[in-house]
Amino acid sequence: MLELLAWGDTGWGDELVRGTLMTLAVALCSFALGQVFGGLGATAKLNGGIVTRAIAEVYTTVVRGVPELLVIYLLFFGSSNAVMGIASLFGYTGYIEVNAFTIGVLSVGLISGAYSTEVIRGAIQAVPFGQIEAGRAVGMRRGQIFFRILLPQTLRYALPGLGNVWQLTLKDTALISVTALAELMRSAQIAAGVTRNPFLFYVLAAVLYLVLTSLSTYAFDRAEKHANRGVRRA
Repeated sequence: MLELLAWGDTGWGDELVRGTLMTLAVALCSFALGQVFGGLGATAKLNGGIVTRAIAEVYTTVVRGVPELLVIYLLFFGSSNAVMGIASLFGYTGYIEVNAFTIGVLSVGLISGAYSTEVIRGAIQAVPFGQIEAGRAVGMRRGQIFFRILLPQTLRYALPGLGNVWQLTLKDTALISVTALAELMRSAQIAAGVTRNPFLFYVLAAVLYLVLTSLSTYAFDRAEKHANRGVRRA
């Protein structure tokens, strides 16, 4: 077993570490992109017009209503066709393949954003409106109200839900192994196939995922305690 997990050409230890780092990179980029989609979606649902509200509603309903793997497949196979269709308008007729990392981040980011939309929307609605009115009454401008009242409290209310979204995002990175991106799950699959020892590598992959999720849970717990400092408990 130690030989199989050795570092270098004789083992798979370095490949699994690189796969873990790739998983973390995809998860971080996807989660960040998801927060952008989530913020835009929540804003559209709360303050947008009829069209923007409808778009946000369709986005969250469709993405949350279909399997995550199907979203990845649609983007993986559809993105190249879309790019080639746009390129053909400019006279280019060759095959264009979109980078697997880009597809992974975009697809998982869309999934993360759909769930983040509802988390952020609920957190915004949880902020007492009287505090907004109080800020206006003392002459605070819109930007001051947003950064001093709305944003800190929205973050405090949203952190528990966003922690769950992060865990979902982290685990959804395993699905992008179908794009041949060498993340943790793909690295474990390759190692299992080459060595014909799937149990060892899948158990090791599970352990590495558990390490990442446990560290994430600790980090979000610390962030929640920091955000709730000074808040009186009932």
